[in-house]
Amino acid sequence: MNDVVPERIERFARLVGPDADAVVAEMDAYAEKRDFPTVGPAVGGWLRLLATMVGAERIFEFGSGFGYSAYWFAGALPESGEVVLTDRDPDDLARARAYLERGGYLDRAAFEQGDAVEVVERYDGPFDAVLIDNEKHRYAEAFRAVRGKVAPGGVVVADNAITADPIDFDALVALMDGESVETDEHTRGVHEYLTTVRDDPAFETALIPVGEGIAVSYRTG
Repeated sequence: MNDVVPERIERFARLVGPDADAVVAEMDAYAEKRDFPTVGPAVGGWLRLLATMVGAERIFEFGSGFGYSAYWFAGALPESGEVVLTDRDPDDLARARAYLERGGYLDRAAFEQGDAVEVVERYDGPFDAVLIDNEKHRYAEAFRAVRGKVAPGGVVVADNAITADPIDFDALVALMDGESVETDEHTRGVHEYLTTVRDDPAFETALIPVGEGIAVSYRTG
């Protein structure tokens, strides 16, 4: 939990959202034990809903960890659908494979070890949904790499649009308000991303204040 989105709001969002299954519960327990950051069940519910709303058939993730967000996404895909997971750590990808297999989603998943920005260059579009959750200072780079592969009517979701351990929220607000402030590369990276998608005429962007904040950008044309 963070000090920006109140715990009671996060808890209420979890209560309102879809129930997590036994595999998600185990993933939550593993994340807590390892102190591994995930989007959490409130955001996971939003990922599944957004993918369902756009009728997603192909999804790409910039940064998948041990498969938490991909598991939520996979539940919205048809049997012929695909979610592409990327991560530098082979052990995390192996764990993601195990979780997705136990959930019955392995046939909908592709696993790519390496730099997600490089991986996406090897894939043709279109993607109906994209999650950006890699290094914060590379968010805009990730968006530029995938922008032309997002289908009209598709969505790009960026996690940590409000906060994360390395992000200075007050500085982020000041930057978005046009002020000039000194801050770290992670905060500057999120600011660059948010201004990039906000100013892109092909996308409409809004913020959902659950978890650590997700920015949802819908491709209008």
